[in-house]
This record gives sequence, structure tokens and C-alpha cells, in this order.
Amino acid sequence: MEYGKFPAYRPRRMRNGEVPRQFIRETELSAKDFIYPLFVKPGEGCRDEVPSMPGVYQLSLDMLMPEIEELLACGVKSVLLFGLPAHKDPLGTEAYDDHGIVQEACRIIRAQAPEMYIITDVCLCEYTDHGHCGPLDEAGNVVNDEALKLLAAEAVSHARAGAHMVAPSDMMDGRVGYIRAALDEAGFQDVPIMAYSTKYASGFYGPFRDAADSAPSFGDRRAYQMDPANAREGVRESAYDIAEGADLVMVKPALSYLDVIYRVKSELQFPTVAYNVSGEYSMVKAAAANDWIDERRVVLELLTSIKRAGADMIITYHAKEAARWLAE
Repeated sequence: MEYGKFPAYRPRRMRNGEVPRQFIRETELSAKDFIYPLFVKPGEGCRDEVPSMPGVYQLSLDMLMPEIEELLACGVKSVLLFGLPAHKDPLGTEAYDDHGIVQEACRIIRAQAPEMYIITDVCLCEYTDHGHCGPLDEAGNVVNDEALKLLAAEAVSHARAGAHMVAPSDMMDGRVGYIRAALDEAGFQDVPIMAYSTKYASGFYGPFRDAADSAPSFGDRRAYQMDPANAREGVRESAYDIAEGADLVMVKPALSYLDVIYRVKSELQFPTVAYNVSGEYSMVKAAAANDWIDERRVVLELLTSIKRAGADMIITYHAKEAARWLAE
């Protein structure tokens, strides 16, 4: 076809300048899309940077509010709380202690920054001395139904402390329905559940396990997390959690599973969250530190790709930086 003989589509016309590009932009990223993970720990005056995650800190409760205020100033209004307990044991009892580290963090944030939306990670791996997501039998396998009771107690304890939403990340069978029933029975019918529904047994979690001190003392979690080769099963897992009462479903990790995010969202048409996990964050940080990439450009491109795939919200350690860049 020769241009000039009749009108032809010339996409470059609408790419020549920021304003026309904005006219036809299909995916818009904003600070409202981000949930920022926070790690809280015992002690005083602690703001300990995670060595494998530059810019990410473990915070004692007295250091929590400056971080919350910084997030709010950036326009990030949602956090996902993880706790590092003072003591670990086989049953992870500090996870469901009403005065546990996450519970106390909820009370502080609710009292001093009521505009911050608090989501709490509900799992036992940070709290057990073996690092698995529930009590073990003699063979070292997680006892699914016993784990459900403890996870439900943890979720109710978080809600009692002021969590706006709970997020079970354990991948035990039936836990969403069990937690939903426990919350309802305790009078927390309005506390939603963001289920880690499609959570893969991924190699991208390594830096997180440094941050949360949650690496298993033996074995791995492939017996209850998903096989990275499976996409159809990922959609089914999210469908199961929706049937049990989840209010949002999640795909984790994000970047290696953009196809799964797309399928979950398009096939189920349900609110979908993606977790841009620690290993994905740390790889970008390492490359930027070596001047191999333009960090700002790459981060915003990656986050846009996650939203474009279908994520309604993105849990990301890049939230503060990305929010600032988007505001410029």
C-alpha cells in the first residue's frame, strides 16, 4: 500500500508528544494502585535495612509512624503488615496472641493514622520455629485442618486489633471458608479477605525470607504452594477461594506470571491483586546499582505491565518511589 493515495492509519501521529500519547493511553498507573509491605519487629529504635532488599526496613513499633506518614505523603494509603515475633515455637503462638507484634502495630496505626488502610498477612511461617505454615505431624508434614484453626484464630485476633482486611498466605486447603466463618462468628462480618489464592512455589521469595525471617528449617513449601508450570490450576485455585468467600484474589509472584494474572482476571471477572515480590524488586535494585538500567523507567514499565495484565491492585516494595515518580 502506498501512503498518499487514500487516508491510511498512521499511529505515529498519536505517539508524537506526551499529550496525544495520554489521549490514547489504555493503562493508567497511580499511587492508589499500590499496597506497601511493612515488616514490624520487637525492640526499640530499630530501622534495620534488609541487606538483600535495599530501601526496605524492619521496623520496631516506635519507628512505625514515620514510615506510615511518609507513605501517606506519597499518596500510598494501604499497607500489608508482616510480623517478626520475639519468640517462635512449633505452633506459632505469637501469631494469634492479642498482644502480638502485628496486633500492636494495627492499634498504633489505627490510633495515629486512621486514613491508612491496614491489611495483615495471616500465616504461621514467620512464627513457627520450623518455618512451615502450620503444625507438623511426625513425618514433618503440615497438618492442614489443625493449621486452619490457628490461622482463623490469627485472623480474628488481627481484626480485633483493628485490621481492615486480612490476607491468608498459607495455601492450606479450605482456609478462606474457615477464616470467613470464624470472622463472621466473632462479629467481623465486614472485614474482607484478600486471599493469596494463586501462590506459586517460586524462587523469587528469597529476599523476603531474609526480611521476615521465615525460611523453612528443612524442606520447602512445594507440597502446598503451586507448581510454576500450571496456569489452569492457578485459575481453579482462585475460583475455589471465591466460592469460599474471598473478597479479592491474588496471584504471586507477578512478573513471571503475567499470563496467569490475565487469565484469572479475564476468566473470573473478580477483583484481582498481584504481588510484585521481593526477588523481582531486588533484581531491579541490583541492576540499577550497577547502572545497567534506568531504574525509574524500568520500575514504572514493570508496574504498568502488571496492571495491564489485569491487576486491580499491586503489592510492591517499589510503592514509595513509584508514587513519587508518578507525581512529578
